[in-house]
Amino acid sequence: MKTNDNLTITEVEDDKKQYLPLLLIGDESETMIDRYLDSGTLYVGLFNGKPIAVCVTVNLDSNTLEIKNLAVDAEYRRHGYGRRMLEYVESRHSNKKIILGTGETPSTLKFYKSCGYSYSHRIPNFFIDNYSAPIIEEGVTLRDMIYLEKQ
Repeated sequence: MKTNDNLTITEVEDDKKQYLPLLLIGDESETMIDRYLDSGTLYVGLFNGKPIAVCVTVNLDSNTLEIKNLAVDAEYRRHGYGRRMLEYVESRHSNKKIILGTGETPSTLKFYKSCGYSYSHRIPNFFIDNYSAPIIEEGVTLRDMIYLEKQ
């Protein structure tokens, strides 16, 4: 557990689905969330005791951790809470390469770049092949999954 200002970050082991409203901010498909939530590690950011942020990670192998979901409630965005969630996960896994996949949303890519992540590779048509309806963010229809990494 870690506290920054009024943010406390804690790992949740039971009843992870209670955080579904926040998880759906980071991944619009409950079906996709179900693929990684049980096997992943869920971290929740609490602001004065209220859940405002989530991060789900999955160990890919002994050297690589994937961030599957990072989300902050709209009311609390642009205050550094997403960055603090990332820093917390990074500090707990400082011996691993961390990767994450995201769409080509300009503000999201800018955020991860500012946190030290760089382009790794892309999976063509990921969002088209895995989501039943188009996902449009900041006027961009998401098509490819862009993978970023940080050593």
